[in-house]
Amino acid sequence: MRKGEALALHWNDVHLDHGVLFVRYSLAAVDNNHLVLTTPKTRTSKNWVAISPRVATALRNRAAATANVPGGGLVFQRPDGRPLHPEYVLNHFHDLSRDAGVSRTTVHDLRHLAATISISAGVPLTVVSKTLRHSTLSTTANIYSHLTTQAARDAVNTIDKTLTTIDGVGTPPTRIPRPRPPGDHNPQLHNQLTLTKRPEGATSYRNITHPPPERCDHSATIRRRNVKKAAPARSGNGLRPAVKQVGTTGFEPATP
Repeated sequence: MRKGEALALHWNDVHLDHGVLFVRYSLAAVDNNHLVLTTPKTRTSKNWVAISPRVATALRNRAAATANVPGGGLVFQRPDGRPLHPEYVLNHFHDLSRDAGVSRTTVHDLRHLAATISISAGVPLTVVSKTLRHSTLSTTANIYSHLTTQAARDAVNTIDKTLTTIDGVGTPPTRIPRPRPPGDHNPQLHNQLTLTKRPEGATSYRNITHPPPERCDHSATIRRRNVKKAAPARSGNGLRPAVKQVGTTGFEPATP
């Protein structure tokens, strides 16, 4: 969860028995002073979030500690029931980091830490993206590209290990069928074979009149490109019509 989403979390949206919570609002500080509840960052951010047993135990302890707080609507609030200021949360987190002896970080870095642990443990990137509630998978891939590189290397090593194991067992290679010869796809070769059906009442094929060899009912042989155009007819004076041009009579001597 983002910091603003955690500060705006209500107990009505926490379901510890089912191990989930629903992100509905986000807390923002206008001019770093006035606190308002707004919608989450993206449309996909308003969604369910699964919680682990460790987080569920911490929330139960939090609920027991804030049972008598006035209002009691927010999970994280002041003793008087008002919401926590984001700047106060950041300063308090810096104090805890200094006491624990860790480097100075931000609250949002905890979100990156959770994603880093998940990707390094082999969780699919699509699952991590859904958990972070990013709008697109490419957003997750761009932010954590340095981790996906190692994941790609692990995938290549897994493929290599699998193929090496198969070679050691001695599995016979799979035979790949040969391609069909080019002539098998030539329609003109199929057109040379014409099957004639024997008419009803005929006792043999001797008296059956076969079509001329040059004729065929197949559409491939009667296409426009396969039909030879006849030469234009000549006039009585031995001339054939020519393409009309400006300044000509429209006839020219026949080519010998």
